[in-house]
Amino acid sequence: MIQAKQELRAALQAVLSALVGDAAAVPEAGFESPRQAAHGDLAITAAMPLARALKQTPRQLAQALVDGLQAQPAVQRWVQALEIAGPGFINLRLRPEARQAVVREVLDQGVRYGLRPASGERVMVEFVSANPTGPLHVGHGRNAALGDSLAQLLQTQGAQVLREFYYNDAGAQIDTLARSVQARLRGLAPGDLGWPEPAYNGDYIADIAADFRARRTVQADDRGTTASGDADDLDGIRQFAVAYLRHEQDLDLQAFGVRFDHYFLESGLYGSGRVEATVRRLVASGKTYEHDGALWLRTTDYGDDKDRVMRRSTPGAGPGGEGAYTYFVPDVAYHLDKFERGYARVINVQGSDHHGTVARVRAGLQALGAGIPAGYPDYVLYKMITVMKGGQEVKISKRAGSYVTLRDLIDWTSRDAVRFFLVGRKADTEFTFDVDLALKANDENPVYYVQYAHARICSVLAQAGLDPLLPPPAAGAADLARLTAPTEDALMLKLADYPDMLTRAAAERAPHDVAFYLRDLAALFHAYYAAERVLVADPALAAARLALLAATAQVLRNALAVLGVSAPASMQRPPQPAPAEVAA
Repeated sequence: MIQAKQELRAALQAVLSALVGDAAAVPEAGFESPRQAAHGDLAITAAMPLARALKQTPRQLAQALVDGLQAQPAVQRWVQALEIAGPGFINLRLRPEARQAVVREVLDQGVRYGLRPASGERVMVEFVSANPTGPLHVGHGRNAALGDSLAQLLQTQGAQVLREFYYNDAGAQIDTLARSVQARLRGLAPGDLGWPEPAYNGDYIADIAADFRARRTVQADDRGTTASGDADDLDGIRQFAVAYLRHEQDLDLQAFGVRFDHYFLESGLYGSGRVEATVRRLVASGKTYEHDGALWLRTTDYGDDKDRVMRRSTPGAGPGGEGAYTYFVPDVAYHLDKFERGYARVINVQGSDHHGTVARVRAGLQALGAGIPAGYPDYVLYKMITVMKGGQEVKISKRAGSYVTLRDLIDWTSRDAVRFFLVGRKADTEFTFDVDLALKANDENPVYYVQYAHARICSVLAQAGLDPLLPPPAAGAADLARLTAPTEDALMLKLADYPDMLTRAAAERAPHDVAFYLRDLAALFHAYYAAERVLVADPALAAARLALLAATAQVLRNALAVLGVSAPASMQRPPQPAPAEVAA
């Protein structure tokens, strides 16, 4: 069906070009999926937006499109009927062989089904970017699930993706961390006289102090150090604590199945002089001014609601004097560095509390006059989550002291459940992670529902004496024309939509669309399995249905891999009875 859709898209493009005439005004040809199966297999909606420009009614233009399409060889080959509906929709009913062709296409392409060839585009996705001041919390988990899935989505479209982790290793928060560990080394605990304020109070601070006293060596992905054991060695404590927590973060991310290609340190921006150089460029651009002893940037020239302070009137006390600058200034320097590294497209995954920095970072980059396109970088902003367990909201982790950690969620449920749940909703929506639901082995649990569809298919293929992870040996010769049941049609149409779904999801930075697709595909399979036997007495029909199941399993695996979720070959059966797969 992929071939059929490509040929039909080219045919539609040719007809649109002939009708519109002006090449610049010709819309890109495309199809939509009708909301109801009874309306057809594909829909064309081009008549409505084009009608006014061409001075026709939508139905008149729809009729002209139908007349032009009917003369196209691809339409004659693949389309059974063209129908105009409503204000100007065109519904296409495909010939059975067009739908059936997707089974062989999936089996032939395997793990590459849905992937586009290399485009040469270089994209950076920056995500997680947690400061090394404590364990990763559930918000970092949502960030990691979204960022990693988005990076994988972009790779399906042929992009070369760099995963980057940015963190501050030398600011005021790190100084607070060091002094908290130092207080533990001196025998103090939260609440004691002399305990510093502010401070980090979780049990992990005591763990860091114990390992520092024992003069242990810690190694993270981007740094390592050996403790001196000296409670007066504040700089050594700082270096050890950062390496210790970076190591802990690395372990959590490894348990979550997330990797990074590059780590970028905020301290490096100051140490290299990039922050000061960026400020000088902004001053030279004429877009700054002094007021009340502070240095301001005219961000209102670029759509911000008010101008922003770049350098405070009272210098900060952070290492290198960086505290003098407001938070968005090093962000501007950092994103200039990204652009100069050759990443014309950058996507940042951040919590919705960073919404206010978007306009000022973009304004700063435009004010530089460095040729950076407007709207750079892109953002995916997500809302924080609520965790429920045993019907109660969980707010505190003993280890972290004040929040639920990512490790807590993984330990309570599983990596697969956490990844699927955290990416299974649109990023900018509120979300409640229900631990009890994530543990259920029934249809209420979305990740179980999807994984069980794959496991059920593997079970049927194994009953037929086939390797469930390989295409059936006879699939190439299977008579796919035998696949005529309505549930088979629906399943094949869904398989055919997978490549376009990936393209749409990548373009809209919407990895949740993959989770939605998986749930829909699993539902269609479960409905098919309930309606039709697979291992029937008719060898030709059984072979065709086994090929369809193998193709469905392949697409389930491919889509789950985009989300970083496994596709188990066996699972516990749900409590409700399922039809036995025996030869009729």
